Amino acid sequence: MNDHALRLTETNSADDSKGRTWGLEGNLFWYMTGGSFISVLTLLLLFSVARVSFLASLLFAAIPLLLTLVYVYAFRQGKPSGYDIDCLDCWLNGSAFGSNPRRRSSHPLKADHV
Repeated sequence: MNDHALRLTETNSADDSKGRTWGLEGNLFWYMTGGSFISVLTLLLLFSVARVSFLASLLFAAIPLLLTLVYVYAFRQGKPSGYDIDCLDCWLNGSAFGSNPRRRSSHPLKADHV
């Protein structure tokens, strides 16, 4: 046996990818499919059942698809996992770490009763 041979060990050093569908990462394809389905369903209901004009139905039905596009491309595509939840948390609670950074007591050792 050769004592100077390289020892090979298997590692999992590759990037873990959830794949891509039509340029969208992971399962984002399903968000786009759902938004498209809701848009088509809205168009059919407004135009066929409610007898709204086609142009008005089309404009109103574009809203779910546009909201889905904004959500996918602004908060999910190319962003780290949990980015959308972190943005929502930052908008609701502020950017500091803690329960409520905007409510502080007058002295660090004195608790304010609200």
